[in-house]
Amino acid sequence: MHWEIEYYVTSNNKCPVKEFIDSLSPEGQAKYIFITRLIKEYGINVREPYVKQIAGQKKLFEIRIKDKSGISRILYFAHTGRKLVLLHGFTKKTDKTPKKEIEIAEQRMKDYLSREV
Repeated sequence: MHWEIEYYVTSNNKCPVKEFIDSLSPEGQAKYIFITRLIKEYGINVREPYVKQIAGQKKLFEIRIKDKSGISRILYFAHTGRKLVLLHGFTKKTDKTPKKEIEIAEQRMKDYLSREV
């Protein structure tokens, strides 16, 4: 059984991760597609170099995209059933994932869970 990928949508119907993916280079977009195909097939069993758990976090993981234009990350969490919810994408400029980026993902996860029916 395959895993479902869902994109976080804001209360005003914006999809920040899709917008971020659209901003990636063609090479970055191709890597994103490759990794999401792995995730749909293998779910939480996908590991480095494609996916990594965020240090100090129990629920947040990152899709790791590296191309000629830089290093990008898409933060997500696994949800009930076989669903992964993509929360936030950003271009990484430091060795560690910035706390600000993690906080954005945490807030979106909280918002997603509060609006869930």
